[in-house]
Amino acid sequence: MLKSILLNGQATQQIDIQDRGLQYGDGLFETLRVQDSRVPLWNRHWQRLKKGCLRLAIPLPEQDLLLEEIHSLIAGEEQAVLKLIITRGKGERGYASPTTLLPSRILMLSDGPDYPPAYRKSGIRLYTCETRLGINPALAGIKHLNRLEQVLARNEWQSPDYQEGLLLDTQGHVMEGTMSNIFWVKAQQLYTADLSHCGVEGVMREIVMEIAKENGISLNIGLWSKSVLLDADEIFVTNSLIGIWPVSYIFNMTLPAGPVTQQLQSMLQAKYDI
Repeated sequence: MLKSILLNGQATQQIDIQDRGLQYGDGLFETLRVQDSRVPLWNRHWQRLKKGCLRLAIPLPEQDLLLEEIHSLIAGEEQAVLKLIITRGKGERGYASPTTLLPSRILMLSDGPDYPPAYRKSGIRLYTCETRLGINPALAGIKHLNRLEQVLARNEWQSPDYQEGLLLDTQGHVMEGTMSNIFWVKAQQLYTADLSHCGVEGVMREIVMEIAKENGISLNIGLWSKSVLLDADEIFVTNSLIGIWPVSYIFNMTLPAGPVTQQLQSMLQAKYDI
């Protein structure tokens, strides 16, 4: 449930109809976990936001100003979700950017998700989506506002039996989930997709890769067809809100919450309380 909103520091739900975020999806967003009146992974979200603003040539907001506004919204919040949106701001009709850029910054505070504990312990069921991710290195990795591929993919299933969907690219490579990144384990080695040509480089994906490296777990990054998942010993998905969820069902195949997944969950809990 939406609790409060700030638009350029003002409490309002009204945005200019000419805002390019609305017109073209011309902007970026971050979805941040709020815990005990803090945003624990802020620095990582900030670094991705910086990267995205540089890629799209959108002026980066002042970090101190953003943090001041964020703290005004999350004070007293034990568990919540904060969505941060940066758009290029108001523009006239047409794709050309305005000569003078005045980016919009939007902060939306919502209740935290109430996921069943079983998702973390026993795992989730993964739906295989027909929608494919288009290849575009210029937009790969960053969390831009153009998310119609994910919207179409998520609309492919309505059954509560599935909690997430698997996305391939147009060449049939395993990429990510609709709201998560995907990892799999084979012979005690960890694998995940190369996201240099499409997909989102998730904050939790980065953390999991660092934890694996620190603890001597071999990590392989590349492009593979979905057949590798059929042969996997373990599969799990990640994002900054859920941490790590094992995948218990995919392609009519059941899987355990295996030892590598459980090890990474424990390490993540110890280091980041997720």
